[in-house]
Amino acid sequence: MVYFSGLVGLLLVLTAEARVGNSSESRFCTESKECLLYDLVCKNDDYEVRHYDSVKWVSTDEECYFMDKATYTAFRRLFKYITGSNKAGVNIDMTAPVTVKIEEKKKMWASSVFTISFLLSSDHQMTPPQPTDDKVYFTETPDMNVYVRSYGGWMMSLTSSVNSMLLKRQLDKVQATYNKDYHYAVGYDSPMKILNRHNEVWYMVEGEPVCPTSS
Repeated sequence: MVYFSGLVGLLLVLTAEARVGNSSESRFCTESKECLLYDLVCKNDDYEVRHYDSVKWVSTDEECYFMDKATYTAFRRLFKYITGSNKAGVNIDMTAPVTVKIEEKKKMWASSVFTISFLLSSDHQMTPPQPTDDKVYFTETPDMNVYVRSYGGWMMSLTSSVNSMLLKRQLDKVQATYNKDYHYAVGYDSPMKILNRHNEVWYMVEGEPVCPTSS
């Protein structure tokens, strides 16, 4: 019985860490030891469909008119958390990507709440140290399929909006069903990196993914 309980515990740990893995397994992650890994479901010239396992993130909310300012403020708050401003006083390795959850139903000239998240490293997926800042908390993304559009350059309000619009246009064209309440802006690179930057837009798949061969 003891052996069985230990085996179950080990399997739970392996499951939790399975998709936060070595960045050498991803062509996007060039500045961190670990990255969010995925299984490719299908791909065409316009977008790809990926499957992600459930993982934990450390998150914070920032209300602002523009994503750029919200991201700057929230990034600094989360960076303090991983560099020792937590109840255990430990440093946590930076991972990739950083995600920004963006509500779709934002009214013109109205502020919006942006949720910025850092992926927790594999050794902190199960029991991350508690934050000292009450604005910092933990979230968990479910086991999910995601529609993804990739683009280069810098992830800013304008580029994120343009690419989310282009992805929605392609998804609507093939009558794909997806969550239209929000999407994610996803960045893989530090501000210091100049060339070969990689960014993404994510929409959550609803129902069966649609991925026709490009004409």
